Parts: sequence; structure tokens; C-alpha cells
Amino acid sequence: MDLYARLGVKKGASDAEIKKAYRSLAKQLHPDKNKDNPKAAERFSQVTAAYDLLSDSTKRARYDRGEIDEDGNPKMSFGSGFGGGGGSYGGRPGAGPAGFEGFGNAGGGGGPDLSDLFEGLFGGGGARRGANPGGGSFAGGGRARASVKGADVAYRLTVPFIDAATLSPQRVTLADGATVEIKLPKGVEDGTKIRLTGKGEKGPGGSGDAIVTIALEPHRFFTRDGSNVRLDLPVSLKEAVLGGKVKVPTPDGAVMLSVPKGASSGKVLRIKGRGFSDKAGNRGDLLVTLMVDLPAADPALEQFASSWSGADGNPRAGLGV
Repeated sequence: MDLYARLGVKKGASDAEIKKAYRSLAKQLHPDKNKDNPKAAERFSQVTAAYDLLSDSTKRARYDRGEIDEDGNPKMSFGSGFGGGGGSYGGRPGAGPAGFEGFGNAGGGGGPDLSDLFEGLFGGGGARRGANPGGGSFAGGGRARASVKGADVAYRLTVPFIDAATLSPQRVTLADGATVEIKLPKGVEDGTKIRLTGKGEKGPGGSGDAIVTIALEPHRFFTRDGSNVRLDLPVSLKEAVLGGKVKVPTPDGAVMLSVPKGASSGKVLRIKGRGFSDKAGNRGDLLVTLMVDLPAADPALEQFASSWSGADGNPRAGLGV
């Protein structure tokens, strides 16, 4: 069949029209989508061979002039004057006279790379030379065709806040039912992508990859601030006035924290190394903001506040009010 007819375009079609037609046919006929239809694989081979030749401007011009056939082989015979009959020139099979070098092996290493066309067509699997999508070599011009990897598969994994801060290993179940353990990378954050090589869909050129996107689960009292973690910590009036040791939760477990005497609400205390890891592996800190918790309707506290002379001061003076 005429190469243009294989692609369903006219002889004068532009390069863009030829490329568009091939992409459309390749999507329809790719063996991964037609595993039980050998005719589709054969047709895929034919349209790929057609595109291979027509996308090369030099070969296309020779084809249009009738100098080469659909396989890229010369149609004319030059006789023995070029070093012997039977298509052998200068004693080398496949070599021709000046201007015709390579016709005996048309479609060899100088042909166009189809990888740009396959990129994104079938889940990001790039074209690889050396085998066709069915696993063998395509006939036509003596050229080995492209072998396509299987598609990448996307997953979304929700990771608990504490696990992300401590880089605890996670487990993800793949589409085939297999469960694999993954290590969270340093500097993990919401939207981080982890690639599991060879865990995607199978293909004649090898399996694609699994792409796992991390979604960090919010915590009920911790919040993230870069590589640091923030915590609002309630303390009693007695603890704030007199100071003392209080137990504080951290992503790595509870620790004791010293509250200084006379601490006010809003005072920030730092516990080192209890935050998130950055990409260099250095952990941030836990920033603890003290929040003085006053009891409601406490007669003794009300009587104390009424008689306390310090109550006449203005703590808002620094705000200009």
C-alpha cells in the first residue's frame, strides 16, 4: 500500500499533518491496546514504517520521485557498471554510487528517532530502538523498530503527620494487589512524588513505573512551619506564675519542658530536633507557644485579682492604647 494511504493522508501533506495522522493511528493500533488482535500489531508496524520514511525529508523526496519503494529500497537497477550486478556496488552489498550510498540498507542508523512521538502516547514510555512493540523486529528497510515501555501508574498516599516528621516507612498497595514498603525522603512535604521503578504496567519494552504522590494528613494540635513544628501548649496560672516542669507532646513522644517563672501567654519555648527533616537531613525544632489557661468562675482567683495592686498596670501600653 502507498505510504501516504497507510497514514490516510494526501501525497502533498505537510510534516505536521503526517505526524498528527501517525500519532492518531499509533494510539488506536498500539499492541498494548490490542493484545488479542494480531492484525492491529501488523498494521501498527506498517504505519510506523510509513512514518519512519516520510518523516525523513530526503527519503520522502526520493520516494516521491519513484527512486525507492515503500521499504526504502531502490527501484532502479544500475547494472554491472557500478562494480557488479545484483544490487552490489563496489564489491560491498548495500553500497551504491555517489549520491546513493546506503540504499541497500535503507532505513539504517541515519533514520529519524521516533522516541519523541512515543513520549506521552502510552503513559510516558519512550520508544526504544531494537524491537517492535510485539517483541520482534519489524520488516521494512532492514530497520529494527521501537519497543515501548508499559504505562506509568499514579498513586496517592496519605501519610500521617507524625510519620512524615519522623520519616517512618510507609506501605502502599499497587494495582496488582502487591504491597510494597517505601521510605519517605528527607524534606518530604505535601505533593512530594516518589518513583517506584518497574512497578507500573507491563509492556514489550519493559514495565513502567509507579508514581506515588504524598499527601500529608493534618494533625489535631501540631502544625508545620517549614522544617519546624508548632504547638500551642495550655498551662495553668500556677505553672505560669511559679514556673515548673510540664509534660509536652512531640512527634517523637512526650518530653518534660521547663516553664520559666512569670511566663505569659504567647511566650515561645524551643525544643530542638523535634521537627521535620530538611533535604540535607537536618531536623527542625518544636516551637511551643504557652497559653495560660484561667479557670472559669473561681472565687479565690477573683478575690486575689481584686486585691492585687499589679492589676492597675496597662499591659497594652506598648500598642499605644
